[in-house]
Amino acid sequence: MFRAYYPDAVEIMRHLERPISRRARHVFVGAIIASVLLVVTGTRAIDENLPSSLSDSELRDELLFRADALPRLRSLLVSVDGQLVEEHYYHGATASRLANVKSVSKSIISLLVGIAIDRGHIAGVDQSVGDYFPEYFKPGANLEHTEITVENLLSMQAGLETTSNRNYGRWVQSANWTHHILTRPIVARPGGRRIYSTGNTHLLSAILGKVSGVNTLEFARRRLAAPLGFTLPAWYQDPQGIYFGGNEMQMTPRSMVAIGQLVLSCGMHNGIQIVSEEWVHRSLEPRSRSERSGREYGYGWWIRRLAGYQTYYAWGYGGQFIFVVPKLNLVVVTTSSPNPGDGRRTHLASLYSLVENQIIPAVHQRNQNSARRLVSGE
Repeated sequence: MFRAYYPDAVEIMRHLERPISRRARHVFVGAIIASVLLVVTGTRAIDENLPSSLSDSELRDELLFRADALPRLRSLLVSVDGQLVEEHYYHGATASRLANVKSVSKSIISLLVGIAIDRGHIAGVDQSVGDYFPEYFKPGANLEHTEITVENLLSMQAGLETTSNRNYGRWVQSANWTHHILTRPIVARPGGRRIYSTGNTHLLSAILGKVSGVNTLEFARRRLAAPLGFTLPAWYQDPQGIYFGGNEMQMTPRSMVAIGQLVLSCGMHNGIQIVSEEWVHRSLEPRSRSERSGREYGYGWWIRRLAGYQTYYAWGYGGQFIFVVPKLNLVVVTTSSPNPGDGRRTHLASLYSLVENQIIPAVHQRNQNSARRLVSGE
């Protein structure tokens, strides 16, 4: 089969017997493997005319070689200066196929909360959750719970016992998700240490529905998806009909790029301020830190340095990512298999490595080359 599709393959392999550099050998082998995958799996850049800003770099060859070798990867998109320069799909994924973005949904919820505050639906991040759920608070009771603010929910500092990890199944099988969250015991001071919990962002979804007059799906469609030019399908609802806040949203990779570009542009799209610049800046300020990894967290967005550049990212289980690197005008999106299984942690490390060791250096190199040409007058 190999020779049938590639009559020159044997000749290429002969070249590999000559003394060449290790990197060049990887590029040759990567080209062969990528070509085979193109025939067998349909992996390809869907638009061969994309203006690739990475095309002159050996780092691009290594990037594609390494991406092709990741069995859990479904898409890889790179946007520089607002222009999509790389777009690749793997293992049956396509541009139109929806991805379950998992906890990337939390970053979307954060943007929706910002829009709600901009429009006066929510007074501010200091407002108590008790103001929105009086039906769950008896006068004089649950006083610690009323100290929890909208900001605490956004930054994962509510102090409530988590509904994630080992408690997740019990929560999503409960008859009333909101009641279940609000009756969890306080295990840390609100505003104190970070306790990751999807229940926090689900409360934010419930709040959006209460204050906007429409459910979270409709609010997101009107105020975020439609202005950015993409469609947002319905996703999972709790028993009370509240759209799952912080998980299970379905988006195409290009829609994820649009979200990243919105953050990169400080909330502006086509001359329209979708969400205020102030909110974007506040969302990307470190508010808490993961006790497990030490990584910083803002309002639904993770913060770390990659290849020396400050990077902000939305992160969903299994390898769903939106990376935003402001100093390079760079947005990177990946989607991956959301299913549990062997190799998941290794896969995450590989995705971080792609961004840090191939994509960011390639864009950095591109910018340096452009600066040299500008200075030399080429």
